[in-house]
Amino acid sequence: MLFCPRMPPIIRRVALCATFLLAVSLIHARVTHLEITSRADVLDGKTFGEAGSYERVAGRVYFSVAVANVHNQPIVDLANAVNLKDGEVEFSADFTAVRPKDAAKSNGTLLLENPNRGHSRILSLVDGGDENLAHSAGDAWLLRNGYSVVALGWQWDATGPDALRLYAPIVKDHGKTITGLLRGDVMLPAKADEIPLGHIMVGNIGGSEYPVALPDDPRNELTVRDSREGKRTAIPRSQWQFAATIDGKLTPSDRSIHLNGGFDAGRLYEYVYVVQDPVVAGLSFAAMRDFASYAKHASDAVTPAKRVLGEGISQNGRFLRNFLYQGFNADEDGRIALDGVLAHVAGAGRGSFNYRFAQPSRDAQPTMAVFFPNDIFPFTDEPEVDPLTHDKGGLLDGAAAEHVVPKIFFSNTSYEYWGRAASLIHTTADARRDAVIGGNVRIYYFTGLQHFTGPFPPARGQAWYLGQAPESPLPIRFFWRAMISNMDAWVRSNTVPPPSEYPTIAAHTLVPLTKLAFPKIPGVHVPTEINTAYRLDYGPHWRDGFLTVQPPHVGKAFPTLVPQVDQDGNELDGIHLPEIAVPLATYTGWNLRDPSIGAPSQRVAMEGAYLAFPKTAADAKQAGDPRKSIAERYPNRDAYLEQFAHATDALIQQRWILPEDRESLLQRGGEEWDAATN
Repeated sequence: MLFCPRMPPIIRRVALCATFLLAVSLIHARVTHLEITSRADVLDGKTFGEAGSYERVAGRVYFSVAVANVHNQPIVDLANAVNLKDGEVEFSADFTAVRPKDAAKSNGTLLLENPNRGHSRILSLVDGGDENLAHSAGDAWLLRNGYSVVALGWQWDATGPDALRLYAPIVKDHGKTITGLLRGDVMLPAKADEIPLGHIMVGNIGGSEYPVALPDDPRNELTVRDSREGKRTAIPRSQWQFAATIDGKLTPSDRSIHLNGGFDAGRLYEYVYVVQDPVVAGLSFAAMRDFASYAKHASDAVTPAKRVLGEGISQNGRFLRNFLYQGFNADEDGRIALDGVLAHVAGAGRGSFNYRFAQPSRDAQPTMAVFFPNDIFPFTDEPEVDPLTHDKGGLLDGAAAEHVVPKIFFSNTSYEYWGRAASLIHTTADARRDAVIGGNVRIYYFTGLQHFTGPFPPARGQAWYLGQAPESPLPIRFFWRAMISNMDAWVRSNTVPPPSEYPTIAAHTLVPLTKLAFPKIPGVHVPTEINTAYRLDYGPHWRDGFLTVQPPHVGKAFPTLVPQVDQDGNELDGIHLPEIAVPLATYTGWNLRDPSIGAPSQRVAMEGAYLAFPKTAADAKQAGDPRKSIAERYPNRDAYLEQFAHATDALIQQRWILPEDRESLLQRGGEEWDAATN
């Protein structure tokens, strides 16, 4: 089924080969039509409160953008797209939509997700059920409250049969093939003979990127080093080749590198190779912008909305920061696209989203995806100055100039201060003073959580995520529900959300690593380094989107800071779950790699740590642990749960937690006690 906004501005329906065509004006944010591939009632038509029954729609949305429109000019290589016709470039994206069957029962707010590496997550994260709602909607909080939810494909190289993708044209130079250099890196948890080209995420390909175009080109190279800033050693070309072992036979491959003797665990391998046919990857921003505007202004929109909240986690949060920085929150007619933005665990990052030969999956981990254009100046929402280069800018300069600044939540966990340079979003670039935060921005810091919620009961990670300690199990779900509710109220009725909450230089709760007062817990090694942002140079035109020097020249790093801790090792400032306010353990934003996977002095990507308190004073004395035992803190389970309830009620009063989540949080408190004391 097709839904097609076209000129003239009237709606007409025609049948064509059993396909319905709905035509309206192209003024509707440059969405030309929607192709519906599936439509189904959610859970056989189950009713979700006043919103009634829901349906899930999946398909593909088609766009067209005008090259000459000023709002499209930041898209790198747009004018060189091979399908340029009559000044327009067409492209498309996969989507899924979950909406009330009766649009009149919607609450008017669309939650627009740009899915992480093609895989949507917000429904399962917030509601606790299946992401596709096939068997369970969890407690259906989003649905009961009348939200519509759309996941829109934006990553051109997302992998997997269920990945939501962007379908964008390639680029030619007056009909000639364009080539360039691409770079990748990897640190393996176990020895291997071969590595795939593309960004490896926990053993899977997060982005397929580009195959090698000229396998014998002398510019192709492979190096190895021991850490991010370590010295590279070139591996002779005679020792490696673009090949893969298939049925026991080494076979040429444009998607794999074979190294004689194998790749060692715990060492950082970096490769540079020649590629061709770049994709117009920056159309991802136009897709997000134009779908949001279409939802608000097209009378026949698949998910009609009065308000659109952009939501992104990790890679997607960096996407939203980049989206704002490059001025995409004004559509082709200058209207605001996203009314609210929830960018979670993005740290100070943006990403390789709008470059020639863009690599959108690449992030900035402690031991991989190093020196990509992610954590680059500027970092703060308000204008700041680089004290070394004297460059000046702010994340929201473009949106402010066009009067399309949305309401924004920048939320991070403890991990992002260690692994994503998060302090830079609220300090000056020299890390000497706290920065001024704009009135439309809130910065929220969730203490003791890691990048993603770890397992409960606490357990150590596996393979790529194998750390020296169990992961932090603290859940983000409850915070997410309150954030969505608070953002919706802020955009809908200008109900002011809770104030920003984060560690500061002025309060001495944000400090250099050398001043971290972490307790000396037996067997626990504290990191000696943190992720930071660097002044990078990829060649003379890289800021225009053309990276010609690989690897880049690396200049002086920006100083980054970490949250200060109390005598237990728990961080002082921030938004504290009851598990932090009434602790049974130390929760950190870091976790060192297990020696079995190599590089044990370096941190595991994405992870924090759970360091249980001694159960009794005798246990503490025997272990030499300076932290008070559980028995010394709480006389019994009931006393602990009473304090836990008081901490929960304080969070509810401050609007960090919804009242309806009180019982679930108290139940979790009991489970935490049982796990820590049994």
